[in-house]
Amino acid sequence: MDSKPVFRYFDILMALFVAVLLISNIASTKILTLWKFTFDGGTILFPLSYIFGDILTEVYGYRNSRKVIWTGFFCALLMSVVLWAVQMLPPAAEWTSQAAFESILGFIPRIVIASLIAYFAGEFSNAIILSKLKIKTKGKYLWVRTIGSTLVGEGIDTVIFCMIAFYGVLPNSLLVSIIISNYIFKCGVEIFLTPITYKAVGFLKKKEGVDVYDHNTSYNPFPFFFKKP
Repeated sequence: MDSKPVFRYFDILMALFVAVLLISNIASTKILTLWKFTFDGGTILFPLSYIFGDILTEVYGYRNSRKVIWTGFFCALLMSVVLWAVQMLPPAAEWTSQAAFESILGFIPRIVIASLIAYFAGEFSNAIILSKLKIKTKGKYLWVRTIGSTLVGEGIDTVIFCMIAFYGVLPNSLLVSIIISNYIFKCGVEIFLTPITYKAVGFLKKKEGVDVYDHNTSYNPFPFFFKKP
């Protein structure tokens, strides 16, 4: 029976991916304006999650990337549950920052639901498209795969999150502005950092001795209910 390969950097990338996801979720509670763009604060860091996702799928394949996506999903869910529990527990008499805590870290069902659904749909779209494009391009034109998958994934993520989280809460003009600004900024970061993505992919493929092509792979995002990987 063949033993599974042991990767030196996979766990590090997964930890960084989850850290980026959780920090972005907290930072998204603030809406800010930078130059001509209006977006939530999480947008500053969140594009890195798609870059990590691209690298993970390109090097380690869809099945390993799927594990990372689910790990991030459950960590985000755990964070939301813990923050909700802390919010609901009675504050100490001498602690006067309950209102401040609720305004920044408080459990807001719409935000949490929006974040989880958008993350799930966007990340899996990104991973599946990149994986399929790698097979079609026979491993060539990495920039086509990373940018193309991000354009779709970030688009799905941004629209779902903003519509669920802010529709009816923010003026429609501001909502449209946030969606457009988020999308342009996120995709712009992906394009700008493409040379770094190339270097990271090349480094990992060499050091890990792996370059996975997802032939005969099921792209079902719910592998727990099916025996086929």
